[in-house]
Amino acid sequence: MMISAHAFNIFLLVMAAVAVVVFISLYFVNAGYGKFYNPKWGVSLDNHLGWFLMEVPVFLAMLLLWVLSERKGDLVRLVFLLLFELHYFHRSFIFPRQLRGHSRMPLTIILMGALFNTLNALMQGGWIFFISPQDYYPANWLTSLPFLAGTGLFLVGMYINIQSDSIIRNLRKPGDTAHYLPKGGMFRYVTSANYFGEFMEWVGFAILTWSWAGAVFALWTFANLAPRAARIYDLYSQEFPEELDTHKVKRILPFIY
Repeated sequence: MMISAHAFNIFLLVMAAVAVVVFISLYFVNAGYGKFYNPKWGVSLDNHLGWFLMEVPVFLAMLLLWVLSERKGDLVRLVFLLLFELHYFHRSFIFPRQLRGHSRMPLTIILMGALFNTLNALMQGGWIFFISPQDYYPANWLTSLPFLAGTGLFLVGMYINIQSDSIIRNLRKPGDTAHYLPKGGMFRYVTSANYFGEFMEWVGFAILTWSWAGAVFALWTFANLAPRAARIYDLYSQEFPEELDTHKVKRILPFIY
């Protein structure tokens, strides 16, 4: 990967700046998929295929960066790869197959998501396999406090994310078209528990890799999901005014927001 550390840092700064712009913009524009699907976004695909096409680029790109790296045999970096790919294997190959029903996903959203995911692979894989100093992750990093704490956050966050998706998926029985307020799990504290879990994962990944690349991805995750969580919160407040305890239940961060 022929890129200097200086150029890579500029790349991270640009990505961080774009995340701030996206964060602000998404409070004014609904990303037209899922609950907020809008045919005005143009050509659309079945959501099962859409999620696969959006998520699989990062899974493949990260593998390619590992294969091209001279550090592919480094144990610590290999563990980072396995954790990262664990998430994206689930998002690419398992999550789309678990979806119930066949809603639509705009091709524009799919392409934007695939582009960001590829850029994220360049951020994480670029740092881990090419830019980070050779001795930045010694073998004893796997017993260090950042790695242990970060991995714990990552795994708990992934569990929350998968559990929350399952709760949402099972809100309706076959043939039922009614809307329900998700309950149980972390939905006791936030209306977008699945988003909270995903944000928690990538905060954990930033800590376990102790990297600015990981921190920028955590920032992007929040910038992308927090505005949508706010819209979902408003929607649930209107649909379930008697069920949703707005004093206790927040949007995406328990007890905070």
